[in-house]
Amino acid sequence: MRLGVLLCDDVAPELQAAHGNYRDMFSTLFHDYSKQITLVFYRVIDGEYPKDVDECDAYMTSGSQFGANDGFVWIGHLMAFIERLYEENKPFVGICFGHQLMAKALGGEVVTSGRGWGIGVNSHAVKKKAGWMKGAGPTVSLVLSHQDQISLLPPEARVLAGSDFCPFAMIQIKTCFLGIQGHPEFTKAYVKDLMAARQQLYAAEAYEKGIDSLSQPVDDKLVVSWIVSFLDTVLAKRRT
Repeated sequence: MRLGVLLCDDVAPELQAAHGNYRDMFSTLFHDYSKQITLVFYRVIDGEYPKDVDECDAYMTSGSQFGANDGFVWIGHLMAFIERLYEENKPFVGICFGHQLMAKALGGEVVTSGRGWGIGVNSHAVKKKAGWMKGAGPTVSLVLSHQDQISLLPPEARVLAGSDFCPFAMIQIKTCFLGIQGHPEFTKAYVKDLMAARQQLYAAEAYEKGIDSLSQPVDDKLVVSWIVSFLDTVLAKRRT
């Protein structure tokens, strides 16, 4: 499988020496699947796209410091590309910013949450267990770093996981689109340094709670196995 990773930002320069850039993070995330998945990277933030959507079997996004409602030209182009993938039933996985942009592109709404920032390790209740969610328990935990959230689901979306803080933490739209608010590609060490660099953005209590939460386990390996299984399932159906 050729998986196109649409890069929507860069890790802050002062954090790259210790943690790498997004390309490095996704390469590490999919390391155990390197025999079956080839990652192809496109810097969509710089206008780089595949010449044809069939260059890759499936696509996913990185997160971004930018928001789905920011009026940048490159975000509009990415939204149009996501709409095209949907029209052609191309498998797509949206991570954080991509999760929100996917929802907005297909008729949902995204807002800056009145609940404040989601940072550190957060746990979400599994609402529905799709067939590809092997090993799913009652909850799933990932690190978060977001202020915006989906406030209105697009048509034909179903919620797979959520919480009081983030009701739409994992969604599936029809058969081929998957959205995940959390960051399976982020390590806890990176999130700790990211929160420290952005400390002025958070309320003191939220920051302390976020740092304390990093002692909790995360389900990054489980979630990446779900992503691979989801893509395999969608592609298998396309071939029949």
